[in-house]
Amino acid sequence: MEHWDLTSLGVEPHKPQILHSSRGEARSIALHLPAGEELQDHEVHERTHLVVVAGEVEIAQGDGDAVTGGPGLLAVFDPGERHEVRARSDARVLLVLAPWPGPGHPGARD
Repeated sequence: MEHWDLTSLGVEPHKPQILHSSRGEARSIALHLPAGEELQDHEVHERTHLVVVAGEVEIAQGDGDAVTGGPGLLAVFDPGERHEVRARSDARVLLVLAPWPGPGHPGARD
């Protein structure tokens, strides 16, 4: 068993930390987003689970819908679903991408 304390993990801004990655299964990534910064409008090839561990974020979809939440918020995005994440305060989030890498991802080429 591997395990991490997400509340005390030393994740620096602009340096995502891959916690676990298993080809064909999933990838877990911890991010630190300083207040006011964002993951600009984007999409990924994988289904994405975003969990807010600390701080507060606002998540907006391409259709204009938005949700704001703090620790305990879970958002799930379908593959290819456009979204952006903005930190309303210093925030720490966990991303789980599955399957990893998703169909069409440049890393999926063998």
